[in-house]
Amino acid sequence: MEAGRPCYDEGGLRDDQAQDLFYELVWPRRSALLRLARILTGNDADAEDLAQEALLKAYRSIGTFQRGSRVEAWLAAILRNTRIDRLRAAGASASDVSLDGLGLDVAGDVSETVEWQQPQDILDGFSDQQVIAALQRLPEEIRWTLLLVDVEGWDQKEAAQLLDVPVGTVKSRAHRGRAMLRQALAPLRPARR
Repeated sequence: MEAGRPCYDEGGLRDDQAQDLFYELVWPRRSALLRLARILTGNDADAEDLAQEALLKAYRSIGTFQRGSRVEAWLAAILRNTRIDRLRAAGASASDVSLDGLGLDVAGDVSETVEWQQPQDILDGFSDQQVIAALQRLPEEIRWTLLLVDVEGWDQKEAAQLLDVPVGTVKSRAHRGRAMLRQALAPLRPARR
């Protein structure tokens, strides 16, 4: 099968082919999908519902997956669209991000900048729950950007494609999001030894 072409022929996939393809490509990535959903929703029950709905959508559309592209990106797009659909149904908008209205000084305190030069060392001082809770307080699009770029390790171009924004917007969101995350974690920082 050629890279960049759908996984189906003109006649579509038979049920057994769709099932085999789903279990080959998608099923091994279900825990990562659930992890993203948990960080997005902040609630295990909502996360499980969101991830399950995204998996069902992935199963139904497995024939549209383009061979040669990243399954993780395809699944993240499905999860993101499912999340947006749910937010819209609830009357919220995932694209409404007002950083000014958050009351956060994202420039940060310059005196603390030196301490944050080794982010992994700093993050190791916090529990996973503390970092997740801080991420969950960020605006939806900032959270998505940090999840893709910093948590999942995507490059900024891939994140921009999924989020349907220019690469510069991803860079800006990542910069502001990291500053916001630093500010949220600063009061929880363990005392220096």
